[in-house]
Amino acid sequence: MNILTFDTEEWFHLLDNDSTRSEQQWCRYEKRIEGNVGRLFDILDSTDTKATFFIIGWVAKQYPALVRRIAERFQIGSHTMNHQLVWQQTPAAFKADLEESLKRLEDLSGRKVVCFRAPGFSIRESEAWAFEILAELGIQYDSSVFPAHHAHGGMPSYKGHGPALICGKGFAIKEFPITYKTMLGKHVIFSGGGYFRLFPYRNIRKWTIESSDYLMSYIHPRDLDPAQPMIGELNLLRRFKSYYGLGRAERKLRRWLTDFDFVDLQTAASGLDWNQVERVVL
Repeated sequence: MNILTFDTEEWFHLLDNDSTRSEQQWCRYEKRIEGNVGRLFDILDSTDTKATFFIIGWVAKQYPALVRRIAERFQIGSHTMNHQLVWQQTPAAFKADLEESLKRLEDLSGRKVVCFRAPGFSIRESEAWAFEILAELGIQYDSSVFPAHHAHGGMPSYKGHGPALICGKGFAIKEFPITYKTMLGKHVIFSGGGYFRLFPYRNIRKWTIESSDYLMSYIHPRDLDPAQPMIGELNLLRRFKSYYGLGRAERKLRRWLTDFDFVDLQTAASGLDWNQVERVVL
């Protein structure tokens, strides 16, 4: 089971960086989301592939016609309203942000939004309260668990390899964690973002075959845009993470979707027996 998802945000939605932190700052930058999503449409059409788009509410506010186009053809989910790290918010602020995102997406699509991914995989063990809020607001499927260290979050203690039920008092969220390989005792991610741009395709192909039972991908529109400007305030490590491999990523993604079959989150969830999956209490 290979699942294709896109974290649908602008190229300048870089986390934990002072010059790209807020909506007031975003208005300074060139807008590229429409062209980048158009590129994704071309790839999906040519490979006959379905995907789930996790969309920032800010994108829905700025580009309602684009979000309608996505929702007409693909499953959509929330990526929050303003792309802020969960662990930098209070529970009340996180809930208010998510509520606004869901309302905008549902008004544009005419459908209930039932899936979510946190920016930067920023639900850590200490933010387990977020899952209760997700359930309260009608989220059924989550893909925020990153079972390794991440610059903005992650759950390195998470041991599950596939879909699970995250359970709390009176709720259960169907979780689709990011896929990892275990190497020298470490969890190594390969199926999205900078990791997808970093590793050669031969490695990605090999690890995809080895992950045939379950693979969750996460690609950003900016990952396929080598013409995007460079944000000058980034240090050398952040520049490497943000810009390495942009020129090869589109060709790599087309090959990946040609060599392997991918489905959206809804299709994957409907094919599972949820009585048989692991239960996780955080």
